[in-house]
Amino acid sequence: MEQLTTVDAWRRYCADARARGAVVGLVPTMGALHAGHASLVDTAKRECDVVVVTIFVNPRQFNDPDDLRKYPRPLEDDLARCRELGVDAVVTPSMEEMWPAYPAATATTVTVAGVSEGLEGAGRPGHFDGVASVVAKLLIVTGPSRAYFGEKDFQQLAVVRQMVADLALDVTVVGCPIVREASGLALSSRNVRLDAAAHERALGFSRALAAVHDGVARTADDMRAVLRDVLEDAGIDVAYAEVVDPTTLRPLGAGDEGVARVLLAGFVDGVRLLDNGELRVIATKGATSVAGH
Repeated sequence: MEQLTTVDAWRRYCADARARGAVVGLVPTMGALHAGHASLVDTAKRECDVVVVTIFVNPRQFNDPDDLRKYPRPLEDDLARCRELGVDAVVTPSMEEMWPAYPAATATTVTVAGVSEGLEGAGRPGHFDGVASVVAKLLIVTGPSRAYFGEKDFQQLAVVRQMVADLALDVTVVGCPIVREASGLALSSRNVRLDAAAHERALGFSRALAAVHDGVARTADDMRAVLRDVLEDAGIDVAYAEVVDPTTLRPLGAGDEGVARVLLAGFVDGVRLLDNGELRVIATKGATSVAGH
């Protein structure tokens, strides 16, 4: 496994792989790798000839300095995990390589209107500008490739897909299913910050998804109320509990029906966690279901 630390070496590595006829698979991460990341690598290995993992904690997507300071950075463990997974190259660029002007503002920022503006975008101003800017750089340096993202960060995935389409980047964006603990909690690098009691409260996210999977007929507004009640009963400080169109992320109203997405976010002991699941919503009373939560 090669460890690349500069943009130039990273660019050359991917260009050389394509020159040999290889399909490059990119797995962008901020480190603290877990089984969810491993599933992205496994999918990339099945579909590509060369798999590149990037590890970079991007400060531009943190609107809370304390959250950035506490974000886990177990680099040596991450490198060992990548070796075990059979990753071909790991990119660990310095801050100077990625954002030379940091902590000053970078002159160029990528903004994706629409899908970035509610939900996480509303609660974390500037977050998706930071995400879109760093992902654009990752994709541009890597070049033509397949890029793998987890569906747990569903709005992030929608932002990346929109950006790639709008900028006509030569990249295929692949969304991969959420990976969960046996308890039902969605895997996240932030889970390591939860003690046993907080972990138990965080299970309210999967219980909320199960509550709208129980076959009881509900409108979208009924579902929102049920989701919020379950989260609050679990002791979660709810940021949002929304039912949206899976492409535009527009909140669904009473007259909407069809495939939708439940998006959940909240704080457990100050740790912001996300979860989501697919469902079918109806405009009038009848059967409702959630799949793959």
